[in-house]
Amino acid sequence: MHCEVAAADWHTLDADWLIVCVPQDNEFSSRLAAFDRTLGGTLSRLKEAGDLTGKPADLVALHDVPQIAAKRLLLVGVGTPEKLTRAALMKAVQTAARKVSEKQTSRIAVAIDQSSNASLGSSEAISTAVTALAVGCVGQGLYQKETKRFAFDKVSVLIAPTEDMRPAGEAVRRGQVLGEAMNLTRELVNRPACDVYPESVAETAQRVAGETGLACEVLDPQQIEAERMGSLLAVAQGSDRPPRVVVLRYEGAGRGKSTLALVGKGVTFDSGGLSLKPTEGMKDMKCDMAGAATVLGAMAAIARLGLPVNVVGYMGLVENMISGRSYKLGDVLHARNGVTIEVLNTDAEGRLVLADVLSYAVDHGCNHMVDLATLTGACVVALGEDVTGAFTNDQAWCDAVLGAAKTVGEDVWQLPMLDGFAEQLKSDVADCKNVGTRWGGAITAAKFLEKFVGETPWVHLDIAGPSFASSGNASREGGATGCMVRTLVELAERYGAARE
Repeated sequence: MHCEVAAADWHTLDADWLIVCVPQDNEFSSRLAAFDRTLGGTLSRLKEAGDLTGKPADLVALHDVPQIAAKRLLLVGVGTPEKLTRAALMKAVQTAARKVSEKQTSRIAVAIDQSSNASLGSSEAISTAVTALAVGCVGQGLYQKETKRFAFDKVSVLIAPTEDMRPAGEAVRRGQVLGEAMNLTRELVNRPACDVYPESVAETAQRVAGETGLACEVLDPQQIEAERMGSLLAVAQGSDRPPRVVVLRYEGAGRGKSTLALVGKGVTFDSGGLSLKPTEGMKDMKCDMAGAATVLGAMAAIARLGLPVNVVGYMGLVENMISGRSYKLGDVLHARNGVTIEVLNTDAEGRLVLADVLSYAVDHGCNHMVDLATLTGACVVALGEDVTGAFTNDQAWCDAVLGAAKTVGEDVWQLPMLDGFAEQLKSDVADCKNVGTRWGGAITAAKFLEKFVGETPWVHLDIAGPSFASSGNASREGGATGCMVRTLVELAERYGAARE
């Protein structure tokens, strides 16, 4: 998708669709009023009839508008201007994008009227809208003979002829980078395990690193064993697909500055191992590598944006399969940091992968850390399918992560890390068990991970709910969502700025 800024009046630009954002307001702004006059009062008549409400994500499509150069006009409501958030604008424009991407187009134009009482600045609104367009026009039907959704070839963001094009151009580029990063994550998660496995994900990471200037190191099984990652290797040993650990480095702040580590769980398919999942529980387990895919997407965006920050991304990549080599219930594993783990459920494998990768990240030097994982169904039970769970050993660092998520409009909720939950992990034969009781499972999983981060300020994000949508709706495609990519990029940008 090629994005550009066009300094032109709304009615003059030739496009397949002109998308105009309409606020929920009693009176039109000056620009909307001028556009209405160009249309001979069409907007006013639609409003009086109750068809044009301006309510969030309400659509009105007009297919024959002779007063404008565009072939068709789509009016999308964005709600009350003073209450407009990035999340609301993202949802509205994404809804519009899904509507107009049902047929092949060559050019889409979008007009966002930032009135004086708007709560979002112009650059924020433009960036968010472009991200929404990039994500909304890309579906999950990667293997369908007949395409049901068509990615846009060209997008023009309309600004007034008198406006400065430079800040708008920067906002457009940022929005496009974020959208493409989310789509990178989405495609990796949407592709099935026959195409996405530890080696292929590592190859994708190497390709992305070459395209974006990231340094990339891939650890093979022999190197992983040399690094004493016995917990990760145990999960991988039942599969014919050998594991990989990918390390992506970005030094935008220069050597000697603080380093942020992003760690992703990358179980490319999870059968449950000998604690075998039922068919229904296994159908969407291609998405169990969403944490690693999110790290890759975020690292690509951070590098493309040239943020002044040092970030290292870690991806622990395995398949959890059944064979005569599979790790077994009752096995005692030796993690990298020396902790021994009694396995009481082979389907609690993600934490075993993360244990070694978190320890590896700490040993290689990082000042702050975030991990992302589709870790527990218990988190989905607690928070639903659209909210990420947050867990931490450092409240100030967690507040920074929550603040970044709030700014970009992603829903994250912190859960407690009370010491009592660690009691569930005590073992009679090893230092700990890999599971607790059925109660508070998301928290006991986080307490398990806490054993492998030492004193490093750390936040664990359980994305089991929001990373993969079981079905689509008006504003969102089913399948992978690319959640938390924008949060990680915002966090990295703030992290670098705070340490200049």
